Amino acid sequence: MSVNLQKGQKVELRKGNGGMLRKVVVGLGWDEVEQREAADIDCDASAFVCIDGRLTKTDDVVYYGNLSHHSGCVRHMGDNLTGAGEGDDEQIFVDLASLPAEYDKIIVVVNIYQARQRGQHFGMIRNAFIRICDAETGQELCKYDLSENYDGMTAMVFGEVYRYNGKWKFNAIGQPTRDNSISDLARRFV
Repeated sequence: MSVNLQKGQKVELRKGNGGMLRKVVVGLGWDEVEQREAADIDCDASAFVCIDGRLTKTDDVVYYGNLSHHSGCVRHMGDNLTGAGEGDDEQIFVDLASLPAEYDKIIVVVNIYQARQRGQHFGMIRNAFIRICDAETGQELCKYDLSENYDGMTAMVFGEVYRYNGKWKFNAIGQPTRDNSISDLARRFV
């Protein structure tokens, strides 16, 4: 059974039967607010694969321009340019069981591509969510719906998957920022 999370809530990630969770899919979704004559909003999901909670190398950023972490354990499943359609708009696959031990946190962020140049912001987005699913069964484990007003914000730290005392957990963050690019967002975690 899936757990609906609130901002700041943390949950241990485990199989429905309580067993060890080996692989997860982080699904992210959003819809555009109805607008007249507006350009499509291109939201880009990224994963920052961290050591001691910090981003230490640029190749630890997994996004539409670097679809796979060098370990092979974190993979971006492709860029959705519009957010149209039902379900997840972008997905990030994480092999928790095989991720090298020095990596202890995967921060999941979303930014609007060229937000300032296009005059776009998260106030133009609705139904934004992040969810974690067991990659082996497809079962949704937890979901966090971002429901606040994000007018003027161009990027968002959706949540983080992290290792604590040998167990994997998820933290629903929902922190908006005015960062205009993946690089700007990444600087927050170095």
